[in-house]
Amino acid sequence: MISLAGKAALITGGSRGIGAAAVKLFAQAGADLVFSYNSAKEAAKQVEQEAARHGTRVEDAPIEKMTEKQWDDMLRINLKSVYSVIHFAVPHMIKQKSGRIIAISSTAGQRGESLHTHYGASKGGVISLTKGLSTELARYGILVNSVAPGWVATDMSNPVLNTKAGRKMAASVIPLGRAATAEEIAGPILFLASDLANFMTGEILNVNGGSVLCG
Repeated sequence: MISLAGKAALITGGSRGIGAAAVKLFAQAGADLVFSYNSAKEAAKQVEQEAARHGTRVEDAPIEKMTEKQWDDMLRINLKSVYSVIHFAVPHMIKQKSGRIIAISSTAGQRGESLHTHYGASKGGVISLTKGLSTELARYGILVNSVAPGWVATDMSNPVLNTKAGRKMAASVIPLGRAATAEEIAGPILFLASDLANFMTGEILNVNGGSVLCG
């Protein structure tokens, strides 16, 4: 078992999905954990509804019909939030001359996403941010990597995956024949946070069941 004993970890979105699975796995590894979540029930519902609209590929958004608000919301949720957490965390990492930053991107950020170009662009931004920061922060002993999932069976994507068409889609585009579980994404995140990944930085670790093959 990987050990993170004596290490502190901040996990955003730790109340559900990939974030919740990562919290549990990091706790098992002995990390001192801080994670964000929405404690107000009604506010949490609103955020969940917003995320379902903007953070998944449930509804098509052709470019000629996409509103500026849809574009701005997607970039704010998926990219600016990543910048914000990193911006405030990095000074502490620089001071201690060590740290790990693991951003969650997507296969959509690597190949683009037809009819969901704002989603693909936001995740492509996360990938570019990861690569740029990896060289910028290396002199401080800070490693910056990203995990890029494909389809994952969480409450955000299950409305699609649980339909007959969704199951057929997953079976046809994913060589392993199914979507990942949240735990199967949390494992590679834990790996990147561990001493097993001490010489990895600027990498995009693909966890997609073979659906997108890229170096």
